[in-house]
Amino acid sequence: MKGAPARTGLRIVAGEWRGRKLATPEGEVTRPTADRTRETLFSMLASRIGDFEGLKVADLFAGSGALGLEALSRGAAHCLFVDQDPAAIRAIRKNIANLHAQDRSDVRAASAMSLGTAKEPLDLVLLDPPYETGAGSVAIDKLARLGWIGEATWVSLETARGESVSIRGFEVESTRDVGKARLHILRKVD
Repeated sequence: MKGAPARTGLRIVAGEWRGRKLATPEGEVTRPTADRTRETLFSMLASRIGDFEGLKVADLFAGSGALGLEALSRGAAHCLFVDQDPAAIRAIRKNIANLHAQDRSDVRAASAMSLGTAKEPLDLVLLDPPYETGAGSVAIDKLARLGWIGEATWVSLETARGESVSIRGFEVESTRDVGKARLHILRKVD
């Protein structure tokens, strides 16, 4: 509901800011990724990437920014946070300020679909769109065409537990169910 205080309870799982609380957006528009789900996701990613040191990351449909902030906490060099909900943007900016991560963050109040052409591909793209909309698959396809996702980019997409993902030009390397969520790790293929 509008005007309600921001929900809390989310925490950074690991790294420099481990245990630090995160604000979540007011209202019911955003569904923050639970700590347990993030812990599983970052374990899946770490087993493939190794460490996160120096990575360039995007957190799309960012909500509270928990995914991108988790990557920064684990050593990522920079994160682009994108969300179009004003309450989400306020929560992201508050979390970045509380963690003193302004110099490693870029926040855009926009749709993930509205990003222009990239200067270079990112190392990791994290997407947590509204469930059962197909928005994540559409965004991944468009971002690949615009150069945000390259051959070496790891892509994480969270969907509802029953959803499957099939995106032309991408291979689903791994899938794991956690609670109501299904985590997909994807790579671009020729």
